[in-house]
Amino acid sequence: MRPLPHPYTGEGTAVLGVLLLTALEMTALATAPRADRPIVAGALVGAATAAFVVVAAVVHSHHRAQREAKRQLTETVDESWFTSGALDGFPMDAIRPLLLTPDAPSLNHLYSAWIFATHGHDAAWLEHNLDLPAGIAHLLADAAERERN
Repeated sequence: MRPLPHPYTGEGTAVLGVLLLTALEMTALATAPRADRPIVAGALVGAATAAFVVVAAVVHSHHRAQREAKRQLTETVDESWFTSGALDGFPMDAIRPLLLTPDAPSLNHLYSAWIFATHGHDAAWLEHNLDLPAGIAHLLADAAERERN
């Protein structure tokens, strides 16, 4: 049985962080002497703006890195990968029992993973980028390595 994917997106953490910072800002304003409140409020607005800029830059950098990785992947894959012999050596006998399990990947998905494995992608890459279970990814990567040698 495969474990359920963890639906963590970071949105909950961001909301809790904003609520915590808001509570701290309100506490700082409430405890500041009346004469110093405009200065404290200005400092807090400046700190919040700086934090927003840093978070926006990190998110932008992360998204740009993901786009670049996808672009590099699509540039390396071409029609020469999909020849009549692309599926030669596919370990169907070892894969067949795994196809009968609940939540098993489709055969076409496994064929795609096989082609990536025969072109040098390892089991960790197959797991991460094609969302394959570890056992299947290792089986395909090991068989592809034997096929290449």
